[in-house]
Amino acid sequence: MLPRVYPIVESAAWVARLLPCGARLIQLRIKERPETLRAEIRAARTLCAGAGAQLVVNDYWQVALEEGCDFVHLGQGDLDTADVPALRRAGVRLGLSTHDEAELERALTLEPDYLALGPIYPTVLKAMAFAPQGLARIGQWKRRIGLRPLVAIGGLTLERLPGVFAAGADCAAVVTDIVRNADPEARMRAWAAAGAS
Repeated sequence: MLPRVYPIVESAAWVARLLPCGARLIQLRIKERPETLRAEIRAARTLCAGAGAQLVVNDYWQVALEEGCDFVHLGQGDLDTADVPALRRAGVRLGLSTHDEAELERALTLEPDYLALGPIYPTVLKAMAFAPQGLARIGQWKRRIGLRPLVAIGGLTLERLPGVFAAGADCAAVVTDIVRNADPEARMRAWAAAGAS
């Protein structure tokens, strides 16, 4: 069972900041600094383990496997080279990104532990090849995947969260609304409280 909300951060330092604020699962998404990748993943895993939380490693499935991480999150491009059977044998849980029907079909054949749909709203974090999905798509995806958890991502704010849950998402992943907030710790506490209510 996934927590209702989880932050996505780019460093173990962010993991350390947000764990005391109610984060029970954190995704570590490192896009740069490959030279420090293993050390960052190891530090984040240790921090999460010490706090009774779980770590999701984005993209770097081999390092996550070697470091004994809980979860790996893969984009569609990563699936071309990922050894999903090796992850399964090691008990590493799997989350997959989806943006359209073809990606959803492909993802479902792998029986992931959760599916992510995004971007729900326009996002400033990165250029997206896909238009915003909107709330209606959340309901469509949820009907297709049944009991498997659905994670909404992209342009989410605390104010948009009730609508995302009402549309059918089981979980909301958030980046900028926390890490670019003037008080990230307070914002994480607010997200954690909203997810618990």
